[in-house]
This record gives sequence, C-alpha cells and structure tokens, in this order.
Amino acid sequence: MTAISMLINGERVQATGGATFERRNPLDGSVATTAPAATVADAKAAADAAAKAFPAWSALGPNARRALLLKAAHALEAKTAAFATAMAAETGASGMWAGFNVHLAAGLLQEAAALTTQIAGEVIPSDVPGSLAMGVRQAAGSFFTLTEGDVDAIRDEIPEVQYVSGSLRGSSQVVYAETNWSSSWQGIQPDFLQINGWQIAAGEAFQPQHYSGDKVVILGETTRRELFGGESGIGETVRIGRTNFTVVGTLAPKGMSGFGRDQDDIMMVPLDTARRRLLGAIGLPPSTVMDISLTVADARDLTYVQGEVESLLRQRHRIDPGANDDFQVRNVSQIVATRNQTTQQMSWLLGAVATISLIVGGIGIMNIMLVSVTERIREIGLRMAVGAGPSDIRRQFLAEAMLLSLGGGVLGIALGVIGALLVGHYNSELPIQLNGNVVALAAGFSVATGLFFGYYPARKASELDPIEALRQQ
Repeated sequence: MTAISMLINGERVQATGGATFERRNPLDGSVATTAPAATVADAKAAADAAAKAFPAWSALGPNARRALLLKAAHALEAKTAAFATAMAAETGASGMWAGFNVHLAAGLLQEAAALTTQIAGEVIPSDVPGSLAMGVRQAAGSFFTLTEGDVDAIRDEIPEVQYVSGSLRGSSQVVYAETNWSSSWQGIQPDFLQINGWQIAAGEAFQPQHYSGDKVVILGETTRRELFGGESGIGETVRIGRTNFTVVGTLAPKGMSGFGRDQDDIMMVPLDTARRRLLGAIGLPPSTVMDISLTVADARDLTYVQGEVESLLRQRHRIDPGANDDFQVRNVSQIVATRNQTTQQMSWLLGAVATISLIVGGIGIMNIMLVSVTERIREIGLRMAVGAGPSDIRRQFLAEAMLLSLGGGVLGIALGVIGALLVGHYNSELPIQLNGNVVALAAGFSVATGLFFGYYPARKASELDPIEALRQQ
C-alpha cells in the first residue's frame, strides 16, 4: 500500500492510494475524517477537501502547494522518509511542518509517483541560474534533484566525458586546539581534484577506502595556515562542525580567483562523509549531490557533451517534452568567452586612458619645446651663421624632445615597479610578476611620444632666418 502522510499543526492527514484519504487524531490515533480515494481524481479532490480543514495549509498559494507536493514525488522516487527540516526551511513555517513523512510500499513506486505528480502539476521554474564550469547544478528552487546515479550514468553513457564528479558544498567552523576558523568545504568524489586542477602539496589524496565514509579531510593552503601556521598539520585532528576529522593532505595554493575569492580557503572531505556528518541535520536523501562537474578530453566536444548531458538527465528525471528542466547546465567555454569579452573591454578602456595620457603629455612637451625655441632664437641664428644647416637644428631639438620624454617615462616606470613590489610585499595573496617586455614597450612609447610632438618645434627652429634670428635680443 502506498501512503502519503503530513502532520500539520499536530493533526495527521494521510492519503492511501487505492483506499481512503483520512485525517487522524494524533492523541489516540482515531480517524477524524475519511474520504474515498480510489482514483487519482478522487485522491486530489479528497486532498483539497481535507486541506480546507487546516488554515496553515490553505494559507499557502497554489504554486507553493504544487511545489511541496512535487517534492513528495521526488521523495517517493528516492525512497526517503525524512523531509521535515528541509520543508520547514523552505516554507518558513516550522510549526506547521512538524513532520512530513513519505512511506513507500514495494511494487507501487510508479503508481505513487503518478498519483503525486498528477496532484502536483507543473514543475515550478527557476529564476536563479546555477553556475558551474562544465557541469550540472540543481535548478534554484528545486529540491535536490541530482544524484550519484546521474553521475554514474554520465560516466557510463557518454564516452566523451573524461572525468565526472558529484559534490556537496557548505561552510563550517573548523577548530584545532585553541584556533578557530570559518571556512567553506566540498564533499567530493575521486575525479573532483583532477576536474578543478587541484594538486596535493603535502600528504596524500583520498584513497578508495576513504570514500566509504571515513572522517578525513584535505585542507586548502589558507585554512592550513590559519590553523597550523608553519606546520603541515598532516595527521592532526580538527573539528569541523561537531565532527572530528583527521588531516591526510594539503592542497597546493591557487591564489585569488578572477572574481576576487580566495580559492585556498577550502576543505575537501569525501562525499558520503559530507552528506552524513556535515549535512546530516537537514536529512538529505540518499545519494544526493548538489553539483555535477565534468571535463572532456577534447575541447571541441564541449557543446556536444552539454547536449548529451541535458538529454540524459531529462530522460532519467522523466521530464516531459516542453517542461522546464529541474537542473542547470553551464559550459566552461561560455564562461571563458564572457570573461574574455570583459577582459577585452577593460583592455580597450585602459588603452583609451593611456592614449589620452600620452596626448596630454605630448602636448606638454611640445609647448615646452616651443618656449625653448623662442628663448634660444639668437643661439639658433649663431649656429646657422657658423655653418649649421636646417637638418642639424631639427635633429638637435628632436633629440632634446625625445630625451625629455624618455626621462619622464623612466620616472613613471620606476614608480610603477616600486608600487608593484610594495603591493606584493604587503599582500602575499596577490602575486606580482614584472614583465621586461612591457617595461621596454613603455619606454619605447615615451620616446615615440617625444619624437612625434617634438617635430613641430624642431621644424619651426630649423626654418628660422639666421639674419633675423641674430637681430633678436
């Protein structure tokens, strides 16, 4: 027999497939209300009638009811019986959802899923997309729709996939002796480190036996430094949340991400351990994962693999054609393209600022050289009188303009190098690397600016009449 029971404000409402829909008194177990539920339509009508007796349930809107009943369908599929805490967090009405239990009898899974799905109606679409490299994330608003079975199916049925891993994530306080630090953690499967490019700096990676639920952890560089200082911490015991873990390894540092997040403030634990020890309080269904990450051997297969993953998951989740997915897929090439576009725009912006600066500086050099020509007219006339030609005068003033510009460029380069070294010295998380080619390019632009903007004053000096120049006082 298939039954769905909800404990609402201390009164139990129970729907029994193919029999009756009844409401029981929680004190003595007596039946308070009974209605026939021989068919799906009758069960829905009975559920609506019984719901009217409970203001808390009736106060929920149609979308909320459909969403919660859809979660019951997922519960039936996953053969789970513990959703009370998760429902309370979803609705914000912990008193109403004192308990929400789903019981599944053998052999009636399809009938129960069909019954509940019929009552639930359409999938509630997500307004907030997930965010992964090349992988799958449950849709926002969905209730843990991805499982380890999906991970295995992707690995077995899509040969282009090189690595695939399910994961859970969260954050907790981690304590060692008198040291306390707040860090994020990831519950991972064996391929996760390869997918995300993590290297082991000390100790070892998780061994196959660790994934059966062992309480072991690999620390990121920031977390290790905050807990152990200069020590590696290998073999030490730390407490994450309320559970003691043994440190078996540390990760090589990655530094800051492109979005300014410290990638090394992280802890890795086996997936099953994370589900039972770190997320046990919310009663996750067995085999649940929040994200599925994967890589392909050939980057040209990314788009094809994305389509295959979407088709496979829609088939496994039994999503009707035209219905909204209960997961989100994002391709790393899309993220890279967006990031490259943003970087290109920033490069153009910085280039425009640098061009304006060069123009302003060049105009300043030209004005200085024009003043110099005016003040040195007699000198120019004297040089021409003793045999200097126009080209000699022109080269003299061009050389002076280029030296003036090069001097300013060298001063700017020196200030930039000193500033970069100071930033690297006082902020070890931001690595600084000087590029000699960039320095040489800056010096070259300084000389070119002096040559371009110094030509007009030099030509004006070379065109002076020696006799008129000697007459100037």
